[in-house]
Amino acid sequence: MRLNPDCIRDILLTAEEHTGYGKFMDYNLESEYERLKQYSHEEVMYHIKQCELSGLLTKVTYFLGGNCLIHDISPAGHEFLANIRQDNNWNKTKEIAKSVGSYSLSALSKIASEVIAKIINSKLGL
Repeated sequence: MRLNPDCIRDILLTAEEHTGYGKFMDYNLESEYERLKQYSHEEVMYHIKQCELSGLLTKVTYFLGGNCLIHDISPAGHEFLANIRQDNNWNKTKEIAKSVGSYSLSALSKIASEVIAKIINSKLGL
C-alpha cells in the first residue's frame, strides 16, 4: 500500500482528540471518527501501523478482528502534528514534498520543520 500523508495527519489529529492520561482511542470497524470515515478500514489500520513504526505513536495494541487501541501520541508525533496542524502549513509541506518527489514520513517531517522555521524567521525579521 502506498503511504497516504493525509491519512497519517488525520490519524494523528484524531488520536490527539481521543487520547490522554488513562484515555485510549479504540479504532475498529464500527468506529465513527469523523476524520477517518473517508478511508477504508484497511488503509487506516495500515497507516496506524506506519505511525507506530515511525515513532509517532507511543503504543498500539492490536486485536483479532482488525481492532486496535492507540494509547498515546509520542513527543515526536506531537511535534510533527504541531508543525502540520494548520492547513496552510500542511499544504505547503505537501507542495514541497511533491516538488522534491518524496512523501516519506521523515521527509515530510523535515519539510514541515523547515516550513515552520521559515515562518518563524519571517515573523522575527530574520
